[in-house]
Amino acid sequence: METLRDGTDVLFILIGAVMVLAMHAGFAFLELGTVRAKNQVNALAKIMSDFAVSTLAYFFVGYWIAYGVNFFSNAASLQVEHGFALVKFFFLLTFAAAIPAIVSGGIAERARFYPQLFASLLIVSLLYPFFEGMAWNGNFGMQALIESTFGKPFHDFAGSVVVHAVGGWIALAAVLLLGPRQGRYRADGGVTAHPPSSIPFLSLGAWTLTVGWFGFNVMSAQTVEAVSGLVAVNSLMAMVGGILAALVIGKNDPGFLHNGPLAGLVAVCAGSDLMHPIGALVTGAVAGGLFVYAFTLTQNKWRIDDVLGVWPLHGLCGLWGGIAAGIFGLTALGGVGGVTFGGQVAGTLIGVGIAFGGGFLIYGGIKLLMGLRLSQEDEYIGADLSIHKITAQPDYNRGEV
Repeated sequence: METLRDGTDVLFILIGAVMVLAMHAGFAFLELGTVRAKNQVNALAKIMSDFAVSTLAYFFVGYWIAYGVNFFSNAASLQVEHGFALVKFFFLLTFAAAIPAIVSGGIAERARFYPQLFASLLIVSLLYPFFEGMAWNGNFGMQALIESTFGKPFHDFAGSVVVHAVGGWIALAAVLLLGPRQGRYRADGGVTAHPPSSIPFLSLGAWTLTVGWFGFNVMSAQTVEAVSGLVAVNSLMAMVGGILAALVIGKNDPGFLHNGPLAGLVAVCAGSDLMHPIGALVTGAVAGGLFVYAFTLTQNKWRIDDVLGVWPLHGLCGLWGGIAAGIFGLTALGGVGGVTFGGQVAGTLIGVGIAFGGGFLIYGGIKLLMGLRLSQEDEYIGADLSIHKITAQPDYNRGEV
């Protein structure tokens, strides 16, 4: 019976890992559909290359930093419990690799290829697992301090803060260090529009992410015994809240609409196992509106050229999700309990501070030593031709179609 349970748990978490792995195709197509046509190949190449680099970084260094576990023993010992430790690594790797995928969308169209891969290596091997271990493994006494101060530890079931806010705030540091794309902001104070190159591909990316997210959230239980339908329905309700808020507040804009479910799902990750479905709906709706408002503000008023809006989507909606768990997770609002508002605020702010500061250190160091940005000519030509020597539609560009 125990062998059957172990095997079932391995299959369960493996399915989750594969679903989150598929989300990386969503990241790729979301970026491909949003950037200009001359940067589409680069979007695809970055996400795939980043995943490979992230795998090695997390396998050899990052997972050990976060959990004190390594895989340098013989293969026979790694098969204990049907290899559960290995598939758990695989599952958590897909979370870790989401950080460079998030950053990629913010720095699109003007970042150099190999310096960005090196940044991904540093983020996934050092920066991300540093906070991941603090939040999910009790490292460095953060959780003990929050619990002693506020009565309960910081709660982030599926990564609103650990994954999304961390990724979004690292991306903000990188975007600020890179500066805006050429011609984005004019000397007369105007803003030059760079509309999405393909709404169908953007939509495909959003749908792929949305479907995979149910593996991201539900399988965060990590065992069949701990799985909860509440997580699934809360994810669904937050997704719907995000869609409707983005649709209305974004005035039918398809870019906002397709980011709406992602905003809702980012926000519900932390408290998806605690909230009542109505609380999840409100959490998602607030996130959808927050994304539209913050994206418009950063692009048009603050002149921060975050191409996909990853700081509003992941950074701010993730921050909101960490705090929302401390509101709608309370029993007074129909939640399961086991959280405090103060503890959620504290843990969220610690994560944001580590991500933003660490992002500046990593990208600032690379900018100083290697350079982050494409040359003016290469950026004008586009990352596809200047880096990969081919465009997304080479026959069309030669006039053969």
